[in-house]
Amino acid sequence: MVSILDTTLREGEQTPGVYFPEHVKLEIANQLNKLGVTFIEAGHPLVSDEIYTAVKHIAAQPFNSLVGAHSRSLRKDVDLALECGVKFIGVFYCVSDDRLKHVFNTDLNGAIKQITNVIAYAKSMNPDLIIRFTPEDTVRSNFSNVVDVASEAVSAGADIISIADTTGFMIPHTENNMYDFVKHLKDSLASRDAYPKIAVHCHNDLGLAVANGFEGFRAGADIIDASVLGLGERAGIVDLATFLGILSQGFNGKHNWDLKQLIPLYKIVSHYADVPVPVNFPIVGKNAFKHCAGVHTHAAQLNPLHYQSLDPEPFGRKMEISLDHMSGVASIRHSLEKIGEEDLDRELVNEVLVKVKEVGQSGRTVSMEELAMIVNWVKKMNTEVKNVS
Repeated sequence: MVSILDTTLREGEQTPGVYFPEHVKLEIANQLNKLGVTFIEAGHPLVSDEIYTAVKHIAAQPFNSLVGAHSRSLRKDVDLALECGVKFIGVFYCVSDDRLKHVFNTDLNGAIKQITNVIAYAKSMNPDLIIRFTPEDTVRSNFSNVVDVASEAVSAGADIISIADTTGFMIPHTENNMYDFVKHLKDSLASRDAYPKIAVHCHNDLGLAVANGFEGFRAGADIIDASVLGLGERAGIVDLATFLGILSQGFNGKHNWDLKQLIPLYKIVSHYADVPVPVNFPIVGKNAFKHCAGVHTHAAQLNPLHYQSLDPEPFGRKMEISLDHMSGVASIRHSLEKIGEEDLDRELVNEVLVKVKEVGQSGRTVSMEELAMIVNWVKKMNTEVKNVS
């Protein structure tokens, strides 16, 4: 069964303009724990004193989720993370020959030495610590470099190797696809008697983060990184709710996620990140389970599966009918029943429908409260006409 690593508090804060106050971070972590993600990446303690304090406070909570910290391949980063009391550390370093030469002024052997020394040091300080090593920009680096460094990292004590599609480079069913990369890396490491867990971290530059994450899952990845609203660098990463929605459809066996926690979680993150939840977002968007066109609404009322492949109930949602210019008689009657006006005759129903369509053509939808106003207005108009006649 695949595990979810939520990195809203680390990768999410790499979204330009997004920063969560410490008390909000704690509540987000609390919601993630209730949801049931396996890992919560709480931040990079070296970035600021506030992040250090927040990571420390979150790590001290009696969560089932394992709280972790981000770390460069430097002892001072590891020391700060260990001071915070985290259960896992994510160490990263690039393995690209070009970047090693021109940015870090070293070569692959130098990188391996630095990476393995830091991992061995972290493990010596806490043998129970879970260590993830990420070859930065994994999928665009020389594959032999990735295998060499990853196998040495495992020998030094790394428990997880994370495949980072740092630039959203991978495209399913092309030469550069996540499924083949995961398979190839697992086989290559096994040939060296290295059997770490494999994580995938997919960026969304081409809108394919969720697809690439699912390809990683299909290929046998053990951990998928995600964030609320897909927050992260540039176009972000895998959206948490979307990915859990996919896996909940029987792909991951029996799961223990409390999917009803997604709505309150997204409300908190959206509010404090000042990033609205798009109305057409899967699972958590306002319109995710709302039917509009008359043909759709009529069929969905008879059986929601006619126009839904997802059951909204596990997510704490309900099927809704939109009242606007696309509405038909079936939509109106269904909504009238909800406000206790199911006994209106056909003529009155048609008059209500006309008025609803007029409102819809102005670019609004009609709420249940406004529908009641429209019904009262139609009744009064008809009464006045009868009195005049």
